[in-house]
Amino acid sequence: MKTTFRLNSIAEFHAFCKLPHPEHPLISLVDYSQVSYPFDETNVKWVQNFYTIGLKRNVHGKFNYGQQEYDFNSGILSFIAPAQFLKLEIDLNKVVEPTGWLLLIHPDFLWNTALTKKIKSYDFFQYAVNEALFLSDKEEKIIVDILRNIEKEYQSNIDKFSQELIIAQLDMLLIYSERFYERQFLTRRKSNYELLARFENLLADYFDQGALLQNGMPTVTSIAEQLNISPNYLGTLLRLHTQQNTQQHIQNKLIDYAKEQLSSTNLSVSEIAYALGFEHPQSFSKLFKSKTSQTPVAFRQSFN
Repeated sequence: MKTTFRLNSIAEFHAFCKLPHPEHPLISLVDYSQVSYPFDETNVKWVQNFYTIGLKRNVHGKFNYGQQEYDFNSGILSFIAPAQFLKLEIDLNKVVEPTGWLLLIHPDFLWNTALTKKIKSYDFFQYAVNEALFLSDKEEKIIVDILRNIEKEYQSNIDKFSQELIIAQLDMLLIYSERFYERQFLTRRKSNYELLARFENLLADYFDQGALLQNGMPTVTSIAEQLNISPNYLGTLLRLHTQQNTQQHIQNKLIDYAKEQLSSTNLSVSEIAYALGFEHPQSFSKLFKSKTSQTPVAFRQSFN
C-alpha cells in the first residue's frame, strides 16, 4: 500500500525533499534542481498545507493532479493551494536535470494582510496540471525577478517592513500571473472555441435526452469532468469569452429550454418544472422570473 505523506509546514517539505532547513519558517524559495523526492518508491503522493508556486522545466517524471497529468519538458508556472492532493510518478531512467523554482508560502504568513482573502480569489490555484501557465522568455524573466526579490527580502535582516515588502512582491507576482493567464487564454483562441463548442453540445445533449427529469440540473463539476478540465478553468474560460460563469450558462440553457416548452406545448407550468428537474414548481418560477423578468405564465400569455 502506497503511503500518502502529509506535510504541514515548510520545514517538513524541506526535510521531505532533502533540502537544508528553511531560512524562514513561513516562506521559502527553493532551487528546484536541488529537490530530491523520496526514491524508494516509483511514485510519491502527498498533501501539503501551504501554497506552492512552481516554475519548472525538465522534471524527472510526471506530476498527476486529480485525473490529469503533464510531462514538464518546458518552463511552466503552476499553482497549488493548501490541502490539494499531489502525486509524482518518478522516471528513474530520465537523466535530464530538472530546473526552476518553488515558492512555498504558509497561510500563516498572509495572516492579517489583504492577501489572506485575495489569494483565494485566484482561480488558477485550483487548475489542473495540464492547465498550467506557459511563459514566454520575457514573462519568465519578470516572474523570476519577483521570486528573487522575495528571497532577498526574507534573507536580509527581518524588521517591521519585511512582511509588508514580501506581501507586495507576492501580490505583484499574482497580478502578473493573472495577466499572463489571460494572454494564454487569448492566444489559444482556436482550442478554446473548440472547448466552448463541446461545452454547448454537452449541455444540449443533456437537455435533449431528458436527463433533467432523472438527474436534475447538471453540475459544474460533472460538465468539467466530461471536458477533462477543472471546474475553475472552465469558469475562467467562459468568463473571458462570454462574461458569464458556468452556472449562469447552465441556467440560461435551462431557461431557453423552458421557453421552448412554454411557447410550443400545452404542458402546464408544473409539468414543465418537473420535466426540468425541479421538485417544486415555485423554484422553477422564481428562477425563470429572475432570468426573464416575467413569470412562466406571463411569458406563455405573450404568445397567445
